[in-house]
Amino acid sequence: MFQCPICEQKTSIPVGGASVLPQNLHLGFEVEVAGYMSKMTSNSDVACDQCAEGSSDPAVVFCCACHHFLCAFCLEHHKHNRIWSKHKIVGLDQEGARQLHTTMKPRDHYCSQPNHEDNDWNLYCETCSLLVCPHCTILSHKSHSVKEISTVAKTHQIEMTGALEDAKEVVTKLTGAIDENNRMIEQVEISKRNAFLAINQAFETLQQTLEERKQTLLSELEAISLSKTTALTLQKEQFEKMVGDIGHYTDMASQILQTHTDHEIVALGGLIPTELQATLKRVQTISLTPNQHSNISVSVKTDDLVRQLSKLGEIIVFFPSPSSCTWMSTSVARVGTRYHVKVQSKTSKGEEYPHGGAEVKGEMRSKTHNGAVVYGEVEDHRDGTYTITLTPQTAGPHQLLITMDGHHVQNSPNDLDVRSKRDYHTLCNAQQVIQCKAPRCVAIHDNGDIYVGSGYHCIYVFDQTGQLKNTIGSMGSGDGQFSHPNCISIKGDVLYVADGGNYRVQKLTSSGKFLHKFGQQGSGQGQFNCPVAVIIDTNNKLIVSDYSNHRIQIFNENGGWLLTIDGNGSGNHSFESPSCLALDPQGNIHVAAQGSNTIKVFSKEGVYVRMYGDPNVPIGIAIDDEGYSLVSESWGNCLSIYDPEGNKIHTVGNLKNPHGTALDPRDGSVFIANYGAKTVLKYCVNI
Repeated sequence: MFQCPICEQKTSIPVGGASVLPQNLHLGFEVEVAGYMSKMTSNSDVACDQCAEGSSDPAVVFCCACHHFLCAFCLEHHKHNRIWSKHKIVGLDQEGARQLHTTMKPRDHYCSQPNHEDNDWNLYCETCSLLVCPHCTILSHKSHSVKEISTVAKTHQIEMTGALEDAKEVVTKLTGAIDENNRMIEQVEISKRNAFLAINQAFETLQQTLEERKQTLLSELEAISLSKTTALTLQKEQFEKMVGDIGHYTDMASQILQTHTDHEIVALGGLIPTELQATLKRVQTISLTPNQHSNISVSVKTDDLVRQLSKLGEIIVFFPSPSSCTWMSTSVARVGTRYHVKVQSKTSKGEEYPHGGAEVKGEMRSKTHNGAVVYGEVEDHRDGTYTITLTPQTAGPHQLLITMDGHHVQNSPNDLDVRSKRDYHTLCNAQQVIQCKAPRCVAIHDNGDIYVGSGYHCIYVFDQTGQLKNTIGSMGSGDGQFSHPNCISIKGDVLYVADGGNYRVQKLTSSGKFLHKFGQQGSGQGQFNCPVAVIIDTNNKLIVSDYSNHRIQIFNENGGWLLTIDGNGSGNHSFESPSCLALDPQGNIHVAAQGSNTIKVFSKEGVYVRMYGDPNVPIGIAIDDEGYSLVSESWGNCLSIYDPEGNKIHTVGNLKNPHGTALDPRDGSVFIANYGAKTVLKYCVNI
């Protein structure tokens, strides 16, 4: 490290040493000028730069162009040279030094070509990548691309500024990466300590269990050995007593036979044999075999256990990286309703991490209500996934925060809209009636404006009070004109209109300015035969109902074809004359087909999911953020409401040939294009 003497900033010396550092040309020039000025204002003689070495003539002037001190003789020679005579000459005094500082230019500002020394390098040849003077452009660079050096310098300045900004951004990222590495190093040490403790605890538990088992076996061994020894000892003592009894009687008999008279033998002889015979008979009635076997063996099968112990435990190298972990849920929650968040742990490489055990937390924090917090219940599925369940208590804007091991996961914190629960059973009478000519479809802007597609081939725009504020388009096939605008979808300040009679989809601003169009009549990819509905998903994909071709086509936001869901044929995928579309909170596509009187659900990849309802010519559908479907039935003269499972829960009647249906994105109010009555109806939902 070394410190700059000017800015005092410390920096590292790069590989290769100080010689590879970039030169400060301006500073070098200032040092050079200072050296000349020092000589000019000194009291000592200055040698002439043009005279031969050893000349005694001192310099009397300084040439600002040649950067040479000149004696009187060389000065005269200088003046008589055609080119040098134009050079700026200053005296060797304070005034000359002052002029030098304002007049002298760096030597590398002048052309190095012969006889061009007086010409500045004020041009740049892009063909040769060289600095040139005006004379050079005439002689050597006549047909080349030459620009003023100031223009080229400005371009380079912009490039360098951009490079500096890029470098600053990269350094910021690298600094963040260094901080993250430091944090990870600390985490490695923490993980190491935790793993060390876990290993010791596991093996201490094993050792304790083995010791306890060892003591149990030794105790059993001692008990069995004592039992055997006791039984054998008692049997031995019985045998010893019998041997003693027999010995007693045999000794008595031997003594009598040797020392007693016949009378004594006769008197005692009957008693001794009787007792001896009785003892001998007792011996015959018992087993003389030891009543216990001497063998005591033990069975401790250690082979399998040793093999298992040799592989016991596993050091898991990859741990989940919170910043890589993802989560899934809806963007809207309801008060009092359980809200689920599924978290997928991943490694820093983005690979799914298959183990549980991380400390996952979730909380829902109100941006109003004094920052009230709801904490989630976390279920660890032990496969790297977690489910967080939260039940919001208050409506309004919230923040959803999800952390893993104390660090936020990807896209956390995130804004969450908590809304009160809706009660569609209260939909009975319209709260607002807007008179409108032939209303076929309706859409609501985020600002509350009401857009109505009319059978009069235009779009009427009403404000929130029902006052007409604008009319967009007219009958025709030109840009911004319509032939049966059957459906309007709004995203931000952009309108997408299904222009059925012109076989196309138009893109306009909310004020009606034409932006783009795609489609033409036909049955090929990207062609239409009366497009009657268009919706846009969260990925800006456009989903179009191709009515008379009995299919749904999906496009990118520029109208490029991506996918077709073909309703022709039989089975679950079949539908006839799809008249309206809607997306549920999971991104599935609900297709209401008036030709087959069906509502079928397909995934965003076009895979059949399910079917529900029994509508009578459905011609409008809207789905709220909870998954409730609102379907207007043209021949049924009603609006049917289905819960997320597809069960009909309510019907709003007394309508006249209702067409399009829409929900206000702000409060969920229901709008119906009541075509037969030439009105647009607004129903407020109790929440």
